Amino acid sequence: MAIFKGAGVAIVTPFREDGSVDYEEFDRLLDFQIAEGTDAIIVCGTTGEAATMTVEEHTEVIRHCVKYVRGRVPVIAGTGSNATATAVELSQLAQKDGVDAVLQVTPYYNKATQEGLIEHFCAVSDAIDIPIILYNVPGRTGCNILPETVAKIMKRGKNVKGIKDATGSLTQTAMTMEKCDGNLEVYSGNDDIIVPMMSIGAEGVISVLSNIAPGKTHEMCRKCLENDFISAGKMQIEAIPLVRALFLEVNPIPVKKALSFMGYHSHYLRLPLTGMQTEHAEVLKLAMRKYGIEVTE
Repeated sequence: MAIFKGAGVAIVTPFREDGSVDYEEFDRLLDFQIAEGTDAIIVCGTTGEAATMTVEEHTEVIRHCVKYVRGRVPVIAGTGSNATATAVELSQLAQKDGVDAVLQVTPYYNKATQEGLIEHFCAVSDAIDIPIILYNVPGRTGCNILPETVAKIMKRGKNVKGIKDATGSLTQTAMTMEKCDGNLEVYSGNDDIIVPMMSIGAEGVISVLSNIAPGKTHEMCRKCLENDFISAGKMQIEAIPLVRALFLEVNPIPVKKALSFMGYHSHYLRLPLTGMQTEHAEVLKLAMRKYGIEVTE
C-alpha cells in the first residue's frame, strides 16, 4: 500500500510577528486542507521553513500536527539534514510522535558523493521503522541522487519506500522507476508537471500549490489515478499561470503572501526570507483571481 496517493500539501508554517509559531493559525490551515480533500500533510519541509527552526521547534510543530490531524490523513514529517546525526535524531523524534512517514532531503551545502548518499540515507533507515521518502531537489541542494543510487538505497534500506522527485526531468524519473523495478513510490516535487509525472506512474504530488488550491490539486490527481489524463491535463494547463506566480520569488515567500490574500495570517517569514515585492504580489493576486480563488485583501 502506498504511503499516500494524490495531492499531499507541503504546508507552510505560520509565524507571529515576533517569529514564534502561530499554532492557532496552523490549525486553521490544517482544517482548510482536510476539508478540501488534501490526501496528506507534509510538515516541516522546505515550504514549512524547517531550515530556520531549532530541533525543539521542529519537534513541537510535528508533534502538534500529528495530534491535531488525529489520523484523518497521513502526516509526513520533513526530518532531513546535511548532518546525518541530526537527520537520525529528528527522524527518531518524529517516529516517537506518531508520524506516518518521514521525508529525507539530500544533504545540502556540504553535499555528498553517491556513496555518501547511500550511507547517509541507510543510516537514517537503520535508525527508524517507519517509511522513508527520499527528496531529490538538486536545484536547492546542489546534489542529485542518481537512479542507480536510489536503487542501491532501496536495496539496503528496508523502509525506503518512495521519492519526492523535484529534478524536473521526466527522463531521470523514468530511469529511477526502471532501476527500482517498479517498487518505488514516486511523488512529483513540481506543481507544473503533476500530470506528466503521474502519466508515467507517479502516485501523486507533494505540492506548494495545494496550500491555496487543495481541492483542485486533489481533483487533478484523482483524475490521473482514474486514468482520465485528458481532463487532468486541462486542469494542469489551467494551473500553470498560478504555479508560475507562486515561484516569482523563492518559495515559500509567494505562497505565504497568497494565503494572506485569502484571509490567513500567514505572511510572516523568518530571515533570511523577506516579504514579497509589491509588483510580484500584484501578479500573484491576479493569477489567483483568474484561477477562481477568492482574494480578500
